[in-house]
Amino acid sequence: MTAKRSGAQSKRSQRKSVSSQAEQAPRGEPPLSRERIVTTAVELLDAQGVDGLTMRRLADRLGSGVMSLYWHVDNKEDVLDLALDSVLAYRGPPQTVEPEDWRGEVVHVLEDWRASMLRHPWAAALLPRRALGPNTLSRLELLSKTLSGAGVADADLNVAIWSLWNHVMGATITRASFDLSEDDRAAAQQRLAHLDECYPTIERSRLLLDDDWDGAFREGLDFLLDGLALRR
Repeated sequence: MTAKRSGAQSKRSQRKSVSSQAEQAPRGEPPLSRERIVTTAVELLDAQGVDGLTMRRLADRLGSGVMSLYWHVDNKEDVLDLALDSVLAYRGPPQTVEPEDWRGEVVHVLEDWRASMLRHPWAAALLPRRALGPNTLSRLELLSKTLSGAGVADADLNVAIWSLWNHVMGATITRASFDLSEDDRAAAQQRLAHLDECYPTIERSRLLLDDDWDGAFREGLDFLLDGLALRR
């Protein structure tokens, strides 16, 4: 019994010693913390994408050992969840949005959401594959509460939320991944001019030259909100 107790105390002492070492940071660096890990993970994701994030690279950027990270996060999946949710935090509408202006609030929430993902392009691709974190859930709760308060029936609420979600996600992923140059778009439009009998409408509208991503997002959002206004 004494030997077992002594062994348990020894293990606790070792763990305490390792923990103390894990909290120590190189001279001149702030202490290792979950917040610092997440901030650095976001920087690494911005620079190298999801495939570029490894616990080794993260530890190297932080100037710590890999094992030290596990005192603050569970694993790489935990880091991805925390990093994703951190960039999707919503800090509220500006003072220019009146409390009674439900459309203005919804537009600001969604434009802010899209802007956040465009600043961090990996977020849009990662979001559908992760569990929804508290910041994402809070944003969805705010949207649901705002629409419900504006008179959208409970029976229509889920369809409304998922339609807005799809609009934001689709617009963001398309904008982030559509990397044709102006010359490429012009050449594609020129080819359509010789095929106008096959594609007369998109040739006439000059679809392939339209790069007003922000305008298309906002007008498409207006289409959705106009439809919701009729269902109130």
